[in-house]
Amino acid sequence: MWSIQLVGVPVDENTLAKPDDVVDRDREWVLLTEFVTDPDPAMRLGIVSGRRRHGKSYLLQALSERVGGLYVTAVREEGRLPAIRRFSDAIAAHAGLRPGTLRLADWRDVLSNALDVIARSRTPLLVIDELPYLLQHSPEIPGLLQQLYDERQRGTGAGPGARVILCGSAMSVMHELLSGTKPLRGRAVIDLRLGAFDYRASRAFWQIDDPLTALQVHAVLGGAPGYRSVAARPHPNEGFASWLTRTLLDPGRAVYSRTETEYLLREDPRITQHTLYYDILTAIAQGATTPTKIGAALERQRNAVTHPLGVLESTGYIQREQDILRPRHPVITLADPVIRFNQLITLPQAAAIEQGFAEEAWQAAAPTFNSKILGPHFEDLARAFTRRYAHTLLPGGPLGPVGTTEVADPAARTKHEVDVIALALGERPQAPRARIALLGEAKATAARRGTGDLQRLERIRTLLTDQGYDTTGTTLALFSLHGFYPDLIESAARRDDLLLVDLPGLYGIG
Repeated sequence: MWSIQLVGVPVDENTLAKPDDVVDRDREWVLLTEFVTDPDPAMRLGIVSGRRRHGKSYLLQALSERVGGLYVTAVREEGRLPAIRRFSDAIAAHAGLRPGTLRLADWRDVLSNALDVIARSRTPLLVIDELPYLLQHSPEIPGLLQQLYDERQRGTGAGPGARVILCGSAMSVMHELLSGTKPLRGRAVIDLRLGAFDYRASRAFWQIDDPLTALQVHAVLGGAPGYRSVAARPHPNEGFASWLTRTLLDPGRAVYSRTETEYLLREDPRITQHTLYYDILTAIAQGATTPTKIGAALERQRNAVTHPLGVLESTGYIQREQDILRPRHPVITLADPVIRFNQLITLPQAAAIEQGFAEEAWQAAAPTFNSKILGPHFEDLARAFTRRYAHTLLPGGPLGPVGTTEVADPAARTKHEVDVIALALGERPQAPRARIALLGEAKATAARRGTGDLQRLERIRTLLTDQGYDTTGTTLALFSLHGFYPDLIESAARRDDLLLVDLPGLYGIG
């Protein structure tokens, strides 16, 4: 056994302050730092997962640097023996030894030595990033970690026990680590699923001046921070169309949406029939919202798409939106903006784009972008605003569940689709006679919103009252991309149940 002297970073009272280059992520940083500084002498395990380009590695590298931890990342193309050798060299380097000093035979030796090395630190942290790549050739690793975890629960050392963080982008693989009868079930203290930036944080991160440009960029890239490093030249401030045609619509760029979508789908090992998955995504993008409709669009039976839909949902590429008020079939939509853009804009125009006619292709596709991407995305952000920011403008404070619904209007023989509905805090979705805190309509059309839009919301509120819902404290909210007519603004000034949110208001400007 080698005698290893650890070369670490001393931890002082300022060490765990979040680095300036880690944007947002305040809650996640606090959670992770509390985990690694817990003085419990027993070994503790944490799981961090998230979509590609969401900044998992950046965050964990920053954390590891702060405490002098051992951070090692797996490589997709690497086999078992090269991975063992590289991990062994990383352990040696962390201990101040020359590469090749440690010649470890298997993963139990690697993991055991890594834990022994970090145990000599005041903050013993081991981060294994992109774990799913290792599991492709070394599926025994979770079982070995279970054995080491169980062996180290007595905590015989003088300081805190080892803190191990496992991280990965293959969402299904990471989520299964703690499921059913898997070895690590019941052993993780943290199961952190890192999401994209909030739309306001995303605008600040990109340093975009114009809120309309920020909305457009968010509609095609979402809040994934990893895209800025590969799509920030030219900067969106120079013009959205120019930026778009030279990034997502440039086949020579790594962020070209066709290339990026293929890469995203390869992240999950369960996605093998790429043609089928592409067809399903296209059907959803074009408006098929249930398994039956998706199957019909592909000329397949409903059962043939059930499993692929489950895979796409678990990876976060699609989402099922439940009606807030009534039990009916959930609406299936695309959750990933890049995939939505690719299926609706890039693929139909691929021949022209790849011949160098990106600008012409974009001009032809602009109406589709406005109606099928920008409009629905504006509605999404209206709901996000309601969840996160509306309570600061409403008399009742924080809200309950937020979503969409459909309200029947028997007298008019029609149904009203409600873009934004929020229940009062404490109410459950689909509960009869629930208290409704907010009803909203979001429109990204070029026209300003007027009193006709308000009258429609008032009609919907009356219908819900007649159906037994409590609307005594319901606020009516209108979200508009291009503002409001003066008479509506004057009405809002006189009423305490009307909220008008334009684009600057959505972004908290002014």
